[in-house]
Amino acid sequence: MFLRKALLISPTLARIAPFVIFVLLTSCQGRFGDASLYWFYLLKTLLGIWMIWELRPVIQEMRWAFSVEAVVVGVAVFAMWVAVGHGWFTQSVLWVKLGVSHAPATPATVWNPNLQFGSGSAMAWLFIVTRILGSTFIVPPLEEVFYRSFLYRYIASQNFMAVPLNRFLPLPFIGTALIFGFSHNEWLAGILCGMAYQWLVIRKNRLGDAMTAHAITNCLLGIWVVWRGAWNFW
Repeated sequence: MFLRKALLISPTLARIAPFVIFVLLTSCQGRFGDASLYWFYLLKTLLGIWMIWELRPVIQEMRWAFSVEAVVVGVAVFAMWVAVGHGWFTQSVLWVKLGVSHAPATPATVWNPNLQFGSGSAMAWLFIVTRILGSTFIVPPLEEVFYRSFLYRYIASQNFMAVPLNRFLPLPFIGTALIFGFSHNEWLAGILCGMAYQWLVIRKNRLGDAMTAHAITNCLLGIWVVWRGAWNFW
């Protein structure tokens, strides 16, 4: 109730604060030993559940919605992500190739609980299932509210609540897609993904279809990661 009352004070804070908290916890993953890569994911997922519960009465547009378009976009984005999410189309390679940064002396730790806790162990499956469920049900509401409900409309006007969700605006459309894209290692897939989800919001005049498409994409990607051992996508 305390969080809900605090967020009711400001529509801007309600859409930014939960996302920022989630990102800060993400930045802590792996900074306190290898196991913290997984424990902080569990922590932010549990905290995300609480924040979404508190946000529901505050952010009216944060409602799940189902449509054929949402399913098609969700599946298509998953296929596209797997197809282009490597090589030059990842930031870890792009910036090195362009001479902006140098390849790290040691490669980044891959998010693979089987390596940390033992293949097929109960702990490994706990974090695998947590990751799939978290990326399916927690990440979509928090990210869609921030990017599509707040950022897209805020780029258009500081009085963002007055900007309709179904209004196509070229600069916010491109700007939001770029920011969303480069917040992911798979930058090209992220940009195209951001455009697809934004199109859904504009077409349907609601956030719920983008949340559903986002959930489908993340769920399918999580299953793909575990099935194919493609841990680089995590």
